Amino acid sequence: MMTQALGEFIGTLVLVLLGDGVVAGVSLAKSKAQGAGWLAIALGWGLAVTLGVYAAAFLGPAHLNPAVTLAFAASGHFPWAGVVPFIAAQMLGAFVGAVLVWLQYWPHWQETHDQAAILGTFATAPAIRNPLANFFSEALGTLVLVFMLLAFTKGQWTAGLAPLGVGALITAIGFSLGGTTGYAINPARDLGPRLAHAVLPIAGKGGADWGYAWIPVLGPVVGGTLGAWLFNLL
Repeated sequence: MMTQALGEFIGTLVLVLLGDGVVAGVSLAKSKAQGAGWLAIALGWGLAVTLGVYAAAFLGPAHLNPAVTLAFAASGHFPWAGVVPFIAAQMLGAFVGAVLVWLQYWPHWQETHDQAAILGTFATAPAIRNPLANFFSEALGTLVLVFMLLAFTKGQWTAGLAPLGVGALITAIGFSLGGTTGYAINPARDLGPRLAHAVLPIAGKGGADWGYAWIPVLGPVVGGTLGAWLFNLL
């Protein structure tokens, strides 16, 4: 189990480093990628998840997401004994990945005067702040994620290609459902970097928006569990 948890740490670190990294490139002042927009972010996150899965899959199941781990456990696809080690590893990996993004873009923070853009590099925020609608968006996106991941387990994949399907899934969710909240669909992906934003001495930062932070945590947990439950009905 410890080897598998190490895989979760490494994979989630890679996921956040490359995922938050593309958001930093698009959002921060004087980055060569500044202004590249949603297309770059959605594709970048899809590739980040793909590579995170590849980084973890030789060590374990490569959940990289507490909502996936909890949903798989609740539906009988993963042992409950592994839930706490996996979630701890995912959270730590996400935090360390965010710290590396901060270091990578070190000179750009002090050049960026938009506090929302700085926070958005680390954590998600709604396009329109409506807690019920935002919660639904996160839950629905994660329901699709978990349902499709379980469907993937029933398919026939050429060896080594399954992570590409996962990356395509994340990209599709980003394009189709992500414009409302930034599609955390992963409590570790949002909470770990949000904690990093809160504790790091980032030039020009504002608050971490803790009033919203429960939505990208609880929404994915509820949605992922529903996705697994629906799949088990089939």
